Parts: sequence; C-alpha cells; structure tokens
Amino acid sequence: MIRTAELHGHRGARGLLPENTLPGFAHALDLGVDAVELDVGLSADGVVVLGHDQVLSPVTLADTAPAHPGDPAFPYVGKAVRDLTLAQLRTLDAGTRRTADAFAVTQRAAPGTRIPTLAEVCDLVAPSGAALAVELKTDPSWPDADVARFVAAVADVLRTAGLAARSRLLAFDWRVLTETPREFGRVALIERKTLAPGTRWLAGLPSRDPVASAAAAGATALSPEHAITTPGLVDDAHDAGLAVAVWTVNDPEDMARFVKYGADAIVTDYPDMAARALVPA
Repeated sequence: MIRTAELHGHRGARGLLPENTLPGFAHALDLGVDAVELDVGLSADGVVVLGHDQVLSPVTLADTAPAHPGDPAFPYVGKAVRDLTLAQLRTLDAGTRRTADAFAVTQRAAPGTRIPTLAEVCDLVAPSGAALAVELKTDPSWPDADVARFVAAVADVLRTAGLAARSRLLAFDWRVLTETPREFGRVALIERKTLAPGTRWLAGLPSRDPVASAAAAGATALSPEHAITTPGLVDDAHDAGLAVAVWTVNDPEDMARFVKYGADAIVTDYPDMAARALVPA
C-alpha cells in the first residue's frame, strides 16, 4: 500500500525511546519512517553533536563524571553546548527522561546512552535509505558569522557521509536557510512566536505572509506547528512550490486531518502510531 503522507520520526521516536539518540533513531528506522528528524548543535571544538537545547537540559541529560579530573567546567548540565568540548559532552547520560511528563510514561529508558555526533547518526541512517531532517539550533542573538560556520560544519558532515541528496536542513532562524547550499533541502520552520510582528527569526523578511517570505528565503519546504496549520496555509505553500511538513502531530485524528488538508509529511513522536494512521485501510 502507498503511504498517504511521509512519516518523519521526531527526534527519532521521542515518545518511545530517548530523544536524539542512536537507539531512538534505530527504532524509528525499524518502524519504517521516511525521514529521521533530529536537532544539532556545535561543540566548543567544532563537532556537530545531537541535542535539542542550546543549554544542556536536566530533563534529558544527567552528569556522570568530569571528562578529566578537576575539570572546572563540571558539572556540565546547565551549560551551553557551544562552551563544552566533545569529550565533555560524551560524559553525559542521555538515556533517561528525568521529568514526570507524558513522554516519561511512554518512553523506554536506555541508561548509559551517550550524546551522538551527527557523523554517527549518518553511519546509522545511510544503509536505510531514509532521509535526514536536520534542525540547526540557533536563535536571532547569534552573529551571522557563527550561523554560517555552523551551517558549513553540518553540510560538511552530510557531504562526507554521502547523504547530501537525502538531507534537508531545518531552522526557525531563517538565516540558516539563506546560508544552506542549494544541494540540500531547506525547510522553513514556523510557530506563533517566530511569526510575531517585529520578529527577528525570519532573516529580515516580513511575517505577514510566511509562505511568500519562506520562498524568498530560499526554502524548499514549509514546516508549520500543527496549531497554526490550516487548509489555506497548505494550499498557499503548494501554490508557491513548497512541500508542507506539519509538526508535532501525536493524535491519529489530527494526522488524518492534516493528510486531508494535503500535508506532504507528518512529524510525530510516535512513528508506530503514525505508521498505522498514514496508510489506507
């Protein structure tokens, strides 16, 4: 049977296994996702590493031991990814969710799991044929030069892995899109916050018509938050030549609704559920 929309595993399979980890990505691939969505940052020594937050979060990470005896930066949780080396980041346990939320209930822990590098994720995903949807975690406070350096580092990893043709770069900070080489897909993320009047997220483009602005920024796709996704938005994006990937959709009825709207992809924390919902009975 033909799937009615692409299935993208959000942070791997966040509802099932720890987010942005190799076990989570492996499970998402086993469930047959069309694309693995993930988040990346850049370490102090220039390595592209996985992680949703620019500052290490106690929700998903725990300190174990310093990278070397007497390291003055230890403990590392609560510090910025950009201020820590790969060796320091590797000491963190990323395998257990440490908050009493819905994901802690449905997510199977994988104690001892470490933060992976993007290169390691590429090695895992390459044989599968799945695409990579790589979100670069920046914000408008970053200098343009730092954004450009980050984009170049991510592009280099994907090229080295031979995955450029199967990769797209995602960002709320649309300067990432303007810096991304045209061999990659370029996905304009939007939510209410980034579309507020006077926003600094859209690379200087106006927020009143996000579809036109995304196209002007060089996007090949639009990825709206599910709460702001309407049939009109999907139609406008398609008229502008942009595919639409709706995030993050964890209810089967919502999945069916967005497919009816014409969405090209559904981004979900529960790819097992979505795999059942996105194929015709």
